[in-house]
Amino acid sequence: MIHVAICDDEKYMSDMIRRSVSDFFRKKNMEITISQFSSGESLLKYEKKIDILFLDIQMKDMDGMDTAKELRDRKFKGFLIFITVLKEMVFRSFEVQAFDYLVKPIDEKYFEKMMERLLASMKNNNEASLLVQKGYESTIIPFEDIVFCEIINRKVYLHLVSSEIIDFYDRIENLETKLDSRFFRCHRSYLINLRHLKSYKNGMAYMESGEEIPVSRLRSKEFSGVILQYMKEWRL
Repeated sequence: MIHVAICDDEKYMSDMIRRSVSDFFRKKNMEITISQFSSGESLLKYEKKIDILFLDIQMKDMDGMDTAKELRDRKFKGFLIFITVLKEMVFRSFEVQAFDYLVKPIDEKYFEKMMERLLASMKNNNEASLLVQKGYESTIIPFEDIVFCEIINRKVYLHLVSSEIIDFYDRIENLETKLDSRFFRCHRSYLINLRHLKSYKNGMAYMESGEEIPVSRLRSKEFSGVILQYMKEWRL
């Protein structure tokens, strides 16, 4: 699921972007949510996840640039696309690591190309993610959202932080190559995300979400070393 937010004090512009974004992801068979805001102040009160943000620069009271700076100060890591009537304003966008900008009136062909680039960047983003394809539907799932992966009869079950479980067909060996060093195959049927490991005792990995995952005898010694290495690489 990709979470999109649009912040623009002109409702017709906000609605137009919403339609364009919806159409783009519908063609890709990808699920999204879209939230709309009419001011920077209301956006800053929003506490849920945002993957892609369309932000108008010229707004009453708190403008888009100040809003973006505040979001980045709060460690917002999503993709930021500015909306503006003045190209000159775009030079300041480097200050807040903007992905791109759209000049009003928005050109549909440029919008489409930009979204294609954005989607490609999301798939290859350093904040790594897993592209899950199920039938004709594709979903991008950040690694950080995965607690552990369970394999039952050639089917993968992703257990997410949200308690949602996503299933699809794949081999554990193939899945393992798509994940990074924060994941460890502790058992022939389990891959756990060390980010969500709470403790390890007597051959059992205890996850922050409450699940208990078995660690095979063959992997128990390696597991202890992997935990120490993970703490050096990811938590320092």
